[in-house]
Amino acid sequence: MNNFIALIILILIVIGCASMLISLYNRLVMLRLNVDKSFANIDVLLKQRVDELPELVKVVKASAAFEQETLMQLTTLRMSYLESKNGAEKVKLNNQLNSGLKDLFALAESYPQLRTNQNYQRLQSRISEIEDHIADRREFFNESVTLYNVGINEFPAIILARLMGYQNQPLLQISAQEKEYAGLTL
Repeated sequence: MNNFIALIILILIVIGCASMLISLYNRLVMLRLNVDKSFANIDVLLKQRVDELPELVKVVKASAAFEQETLMQLTTLRMSYLESKNGAEKVKLNNQLNSGLKDLFALAESYPQLRTNQNYQRLQSRISEIEDHIADRREFFNESVTLYNVGINEFPAIILARLMGYQNQPLLQISAQEKEYAGLTL
């Protein structure tokens, strides 16, 4: 009789452990898919912004003897972004593109003939509109990434997450210029 009770207790423990692992696995998968979904929502907008860059570079080149280094950097970053398949790499490239675009717009302020160019104004307006949409979605993405990063680093989830190859994901960063613009500079 004691062996029978011990067997039942052992079976209940095994079932409990299996249930816990299944629940933990499902939670990790849900967190990962939530990050992927939120990035896919942003990726559409990032691609639209990247697609505007060649036209912007063309207008700027035609309007001014402009700083070639900034234009080449933007072109290189655009190509890298389009070729990238990795979400984390796209986030990193996007953060670099943000910086490059801010530099480009800041440098363009030094060229009055460029600022009055209709094509330049239209492109700058279009990119600014896309930036507003990205900012709206960035908050949801960063929240999803934060939940994911916390989720894969909690015990005991960290053990299963490492076995599954899950790693911390980067956030979409707000540049110092954006913080300044939003009045967030500390």
